[in-house]
Amino acid sequence: MKVLIITYYWPPAGGSGVQRWLKFVKYLQDFGVAPVVYTVANPEYPVLDETLVNEVPKNIQILKQPIWDPTDLLFWKGKNKHKTAISSLNKGGFFSFIRGNFFIPDPKIFWVRKSVNYLHKYLQSNKVDVIISTGPPHSTHLIAQKLHQKNTIKWIADFRDPWTDLYYNANFKQTSFAKKRNKKLETLVLKNADCVLTVSHTLKKEFSKTAQQVEVITNGFDDEFVKLPPQNREQQFTISYIGLLPKESNPIVLFKVLKKLCAQDPQFSEDLTLNFIGDIAPEVKQEVAIQGLTEKVTFIGRVSHEKAIAYQQKAQVLLLLIPNVTKAEGILTGKIFEYLMAKRPILAIGPETGDLATLLKDTRAGVVVDYDHEERLTLEIEKQYKVYREGSLQVTPVNIAKFHRRELTKKLASLLKNINQ
Repeated sequence: MKVLIITYYWPPAGGSGVQRWLKFVKYLQDFGVAPVVYTVANPEYPVLDETLVNEVPKNIQILKQPIWDPTDLLFWKGKNKHKTAISSLNKGGFFSFIRGNFFIPDPKIFWVRKSVNYLHKYLQSNKVDVIISTGPPHSTHLIAQKLHQKNTIKWIADFRDPWTDLYYNANFKQTSFAKKRNKKLETLVLKNADCVLTVSHTLKKEFSKTAQQVEVITNGFDDEFVKLPPQNREQQFTISYIGLLPKESNPIVLFKVLKKLCAQDPQFSEDLTLNFIGDIAPEVKQEVAIQGLTEKVTFIGRVSHEKAIAYQQKAQVLLLLIPNVTKAEGILTGKIFEYLMAKRPILAIGPETGDLATLLKDTRAGVVVDYDHEERLTLEIEKQYKVYREGSLQVTPVNIAKFHRRELTKKLASLLKNINQ
């Protein structure tokens, strides 16, 4: 069978948005499914990772059409356009207001009409069994919805993140009109798709209030951990965070705890190193300075996916931060699955109930401490530090084979074939 995958993020895009469908495409042919990818011809991705281009199968068809992005009018991008433009729209202020109220559901809305016309012609002469759209940006779902209406082809709408409940929507200061418009568009997509696919069981529960069928296929890990040479563990008591860190995830409670522990124990202070690798919100850096931890913290910018994995393996403890927002119980970030393969203890700050808490309990890979539980966080760090000093800080996660990208793709292929019956 053949599937058409509509995605804005595609190599050389970096970051978490590209990983899910790149990996599905990598393995789909092993299960009798031929993918055709439709993406943007003139992307301006906030993050680039050229190494991911090597993972795209050479024999698949990739269709492209250009997009006019209205953010071109809002920013003087210059040489740094890939690094600053799009992500800047989520940080609050005037530009965020424009983004949230004039471009609904997102600035990629101007890609919809051209894409529908192009893909409709393509479908007239090329047989496709299932259309898949993945968002955000959720404009991709509007493309698939119109194609679904014009053609008798099954449609799966994949939600990597929520739509109207996405945590950074609050930065857009949306009017009641914008909120109602977004909700209407989201409802139509959920109702009209033959199947809604998502990444966590909490999101499934939420989408099932509207959609006729909702299935969960989580994110996962791939073979990079096998291919990379073993990494020597850091000698210091190194706590590392890898990935995008928005202001909603600013771990103020962690910094307070570390400040206190450093004051109480000179040896802990000497051993401690805190690494942040990736795109880190300025609020985090400000809090580090406020707590007097500047000498203990290293900020490393964006790195390739391969280097990110190396940092994960070298850390003594891996830090996972869930945004402190409404419905955080359903947030299951993609990096958690790679953290599992690094076989380092995971220290998470987030809801003590929900998908992440269940996952860490089932895999025995770490703990979740609630945002305000300073005392418990102190005890957990002290426990990990004691084991580190003994030279035996290690975990062996269990029940994780099902999260390999190939196994997840096998599950997807089965879903596709059932939908197509």
